[in-house]
Amino acid sequence: MSGVGPHAAIDLGASSGRVITGRLVDGVLRTEEVSRFANTPVTVPLPEGERLHWDVLALYAGALAGMEQAVRDHGGPLASVGVDSWAVDHGLLDADGALLGNPVHYRDHRTDAVPARVFGHLDPTAMYAVNGLQVQPFNTLFQLVAAAGTAQLAAARDLLLIPDLFAHWLTGHKVAELTNASTTGLVDVRERRWAEPCLSLLRRDFGVPVGDLLPELVEPGHVIGTLRGTATPVVAVGSHDTASAVVAVPASTPRFAYISSGTWSLVGVELDRPVLSEEGRKANFTNELGVDGTVRYLRNVTGLWLLQESLRTWRDQGHDVDLADLLERAADLPKAACVVDVDDPRFAPPGDMPDRIRGYATETGQASPEHPVEVVRCVLDSLALAYRRAVRQAAELSGQDIEVVHVVGGGSRNTLLCRLTAEATGLPVIAGPAEGTAVGNLLVQARAVGAIEGGLPELRRVVADSFETRTYPPEGESGPWESAQRFLWPEEGH
Repeated sequence: MSGVGPHAAIDLGASSGRVITGRLVDGVLRTEEVSRFANTPVTVPLPEGERLHWDVLALYAGALAGMEQAVRDHGGPLASVGVDSWAVDHGLLDADGALLGNPVHYRDHRTDAVPARVFGHLDPTAMYAVNGLQVQPFNTLFQLVAAAGTAQLAAARDLLLIPDLFAHWLTGHKVAELTNASTTGLVDVRERRWAEPCLSLLRRDFGVPVGDLLPELVEPGHVIGTLRGTATPVVAVGSHDTASAVVAVPASTPRFAYISSGTWSLVGVELDRPVLSEEGRKANFTNELGVDGTVRYLRNVTGLWLLQESLRTWRDQGHDVDLADLLERAADLPKAACVVDVDDPRFAPPGDMPDRIRGYATETGQASPEHPVEVVRCVLDSLALAYRRAVRQAAELSGQDIEVVHVVGGGSRNTLLCRLTAEATGLPVIAGPAEGTAVGNLLVQARAVGAIEGGLPELRRVVADSFETRTYPPEGESGPWESAQRFLWPEEGH
């Protein structure tokens, strides 16, 4: 494929954005990180309280600069472009197509009490039977209820999720890519279309005319349009970053679980139909739509956020901490000496995470981790324990046998976390690729423009041929993990 420009993935994460290019050469995907730019949320004061926003304009500027650099590096046009990001957050456009303010961050507190209000109007069982979505206060449906009656929402004429907003700015076209739309709570996961019962609820009970704001739904692989002023196709990839990451799982068997490990950890299995059981709803499992008609049956687990916030806190306090050194020393500490429920609401907002972890330990009668090494070990043990729980629940609720756990994303580089995950789950862990989200993005683009053919097995074969992975066998005793799981979730059978 010499002479043909590379594909470019705009990959927006919760802490940074990247532009990564990829080119297929003899069945091998060769990637290069062209640019990386910070994603720094901004807190804005209001008459009462404050609001946390994404600086989406800075992100867009970073994406444009990265694409321009890719064109310069190659000396010619790109073969295609695709955008992926985190889920649920969105921009509102007015009648002139202008952005009505920077999107609100999903960690903002405005939605804290909203789910209870919504479930006063629609039974959660009835809602789950349609959208199959786990209850997270930041789901788009709840964000819209929180925004009801605001001047901004009243002026809105279009609602675009973050990747769709970028695609609109790049092409002039408005669509809603399905994998990301399925995280909103507004999609019927069986029919793969907008869910009229949920739209009706918003219109009737909360005065939100959401159906008038939503664009056409499109499947991954749809060519949205061309990059303004060029002939370069802009492709709707699996624009929810987890959907792209799951494409990049180098699985050789359908009996796998995946952990897309980053700021969040998405833990689940890939199915061909949703699981809408009451048991799944009570376990807070979600059915998100995937590439090629698949369903990502998973649970959101708070991921490396606890570690990231701990490092930020220590550095803000003037401590000279080195993550590699902390991980090396943490590996020598006893396993599961102190564990926390990483999904406890106290750990969701930004702040002094080590202090919150110590508070949790004290409240639950555990020895408080005082030194940074002890905090790091507590976080990693707690993550491995949460992965164990989610993998086993996914298997039980879906009826899917699991033989191996694939870890993709930044967490695949964390040797200690991968080793602990293998011990805790009792399953071999295959780690890599680390840039799984961008890899899945690139492969869906390449297939859409004819550079590669086949379904998910063929795409995953390219991943396996292109990237090194590391396997962690399930060594170690299971007793400490079983005891710790019973300690955190005594009501569950193990």
